[in-house]
Amino acid sequence: MKAVVFHDIGDIRLEEVDDTPLQDANDAIVRLTASAICGTDLHIIRGTLAGMKAGTILGHEGVGVVEEIGAAVRNLKAGDRVVIPSTIACGVCAYCRAGYYAQCEKANPNGPDAGTAFFGGPASSGPFNGLQAEKARVPFANVGLVKLPPAVNDDQAILISDIFPTGYFAAEMAGITPGHTVAVFGCGPVGQFVIASAKLMGAGRIFAVDRVESRLDMARAQGAEAIDFEAEDPVEVLHDLTGGIGPDRAIDAVGVDAVTAHHGPASRGHREERRKMAEELREIAPDAAPQGEVWKPGDAPAQALFWAVRSLAKAGTLSIVGVYSEKSRLFPIGEAMEKNLTIRMGNCHHRRYIPKLVELVRMGAVDPSEILSQREPLLSAIDAYRAFDERQPGWMKVKLEPALTQTPA
Repeated sequence: MKAVVFHDIGDIRLEEVDDTPLQDANDAIVRLTASAICGTDLHIIRGTLAGMKAGTILGHEGVGVVEEIGAAVRNLKAGDRVVIPSTIACGVCAYCRAGYYAQCEKANPNGPDAGTAFFGGPASSGPFNGLQAEKARVPFANVGLVKLPPAVNDDQAILISDIFPTGYFAAEMAGITPGHTVAVFGCGPVGQFVIASAKLMGAGRIFAVDRVESRLDMARAQGAEAIDFEAEDPVEVLHDLTGGIGPDRAIDAVGVDAVTAHHGPASRGHREERRKMAEELREIAPDAAPQGEVWKPGDAPAQALFWAVRSLAKAGTLSIVGVYSEKSRLFPIGEAMEKNLTIRMGNCHHRRYIPKLVELVRMGAVDPSEILSQREPLLSAIDAYRAFDERQPGWMKVKLEPALTQTPA
């Protein structure tokens, strides 16, 4: 079968690989009808999320049809159409039973303290082969697959695999209630779903901070108030627009590949802070291998955190779903403490949210496919990766379709 395979930082290839057989009675084999490219995949290729094993299939978002099930899988049959949660969970341990699927004690073969297990990730996460392929093996399939109703199409379902749940999780962690003022740092795919989720939770005002005009345009289309950090200082603007108070809630949907402002008022000052972020970047990604403008790490790994803490109202809440390296150290903890901020963070418990989001989509309460900007054949995955990595205008979220043989017009 064909798959997108990681070989090294800055080196991914579309290759022919062996089909994966069932390995356990709880497994299922899924023929994928859709996958997608995520910002976490870019962290891996840029080298800001280290520890990938050469030969690992990339991708952690998937929709498909069950082809084969193990003897212990009792709630599925061949032919069922399913969405695959990005994180892997057993459904049996105490953490899974409490809804903390990302902290499953059994899924990660590195042991109960190893952290979240997910598809297409580094050695510390399993590793498990990913979903940017024609077929995939899904462990703990009775929990790790969610059946889809006919009313939810693949364009919608692929966005329920990871980024819609992650955005909803971020908004829930922030404790958004009706009337709250919310600032979202990063208007990529997850940031767009944070905005959508904040609206579902009744946020009074939503501010969207980014520098890519097409992303800010999409945020505006959702009703958010756009702030271009290359043209203005986001902290100053957020204070000005909230009567000097700041937003009640802030969400970091950027993570380790954040960039700082290179123009305008936000580019001035904080020189020592920028120097420390440059030092941290060298420690986080010592083997980065950019090729021109692709696979280039962000130049200010803690920038979103500093802006979020400084902009928040006193006694506000910061929710962090942007991915950070284990080597990340910079955080303005003193400033956060002086403001009595609450800080919540973590990996999304996808299986906890997916059934609810599937039902919201089935009912027509929300259409996640509005975020989908490109549909590309799996055969064009490498070119699609490059365009997404460069943040080319209009490249918001890329769906990969194994069955397509040519790029749609």
